[in-house]
Amino acid sequence: MKTRPAGIGNVNADWMGSLPPRLSVMPLKHLAIPGSHDSFTYWVDVHAPVGPDQKVYVKYLATMFSVLAKKVMVKWSMTQNLTFKEQLDAGIRYFDLRVSSKPGEPGLEIFFIHGLFGHKVRDGLREINSFLCEHQKEVIFLDFNHYYKMSSEHHKYLIKMLQEMFGNKLCKNCEVEAITLDYLWKHKYQVIVFYHHPSGVGVPAMWPGSKIPAPWANTTEPGKLIQFLETTLKQKAKKGSFHVSQAILTPGVNTVARGLVWGLRSYLVERNLPAIMSWVRLQKPGLDGINIITSDFVELTDFANIVIRLNNLLLSDHECKAR
Repeated sequence: MKTRPAGIGNVNADWMGSLPPRLSVMPLKHLAIPGSHDSFTYWVDVHAPVGPDQKVYVKYLATMFSVLAKKVMVKWSMTQNLTFKEQLDAGIRYFDLRVSSKPGEPGLEIFFIHGLFGHKVRDGLREINSFLCEHQKEVIFLDFNHYYKMSSEHHKYLIKMLQEMFGNKLCKNCEVEAITLDYLWKHKYQVIVFYHHPSGVGVPAMWPGSKIPAPWANTTEPGKLIQFLETTLKQKAKKGSFHVSQAILTPGVNTVARGLVWGLRSYLVERNLPAIMSWVRLQKPGLDGINIITSDFVELTDFANIVIRLNNLLLSDHECKAR
């Protein structure tokens, strides 16, 4: 069942376009931007084979106990409940994307993946493009960072799909510091695509993965996660890249075994979100501060609103300097 706390709906559908001029002239890497982790996992296909991103023992279990194992996998593979459109309306502007070909699927079709296969990539991109056509001052980051079972032909197919779907909305790879909302609006750019694969090299609208590092804590403990987020913020590059703070906990085999029937949301995310969100509320954007923050189940808290409101701190800083 989907939850809709305050702040979910289309209240943030135009938040970038509504920012004051003092913020739209700032480099986008200085703004606080909400993102989602494993953004496409609001639906996975229990009837399709287990994904090639899974370890051998998981594939074995899925083969032995097909339906039962996949029902458990759904609980641990899904990290979002909202569709792309719902996430965009809520204010999410960064999408973490993992893609794969599907065994037995004819042609070069590519699917979103996280343990189990999700929607066709083409369908997800179409939904995003439809939103952008209606909200022409909103800008999104598409971070394609994991690829499975994809040949060079698959990569050509995906890159061509991105070019055809978004066309002139695609921002060409350039100096990160030059990217402000004013710059993007002037050129009618709305999409920045990061392509973490050599196939994207030399394609003007495919930005290299090195320009959007997203260090990963890989822990189930909120205390260790927060320490990691603090450390990596201090170490982030001052120039040349955006920065993603992954405010997420990652289950290991033991965690999954202990919380098997509960799943990621009930067993790990809900009980630890208060501590994580307390950290998020204390952050400040800017040169030395946070930029993009990602979360699981972005609708469980007022996540997007909280991150967007951090940009007000940049306004108060500006007022202090003006005095």
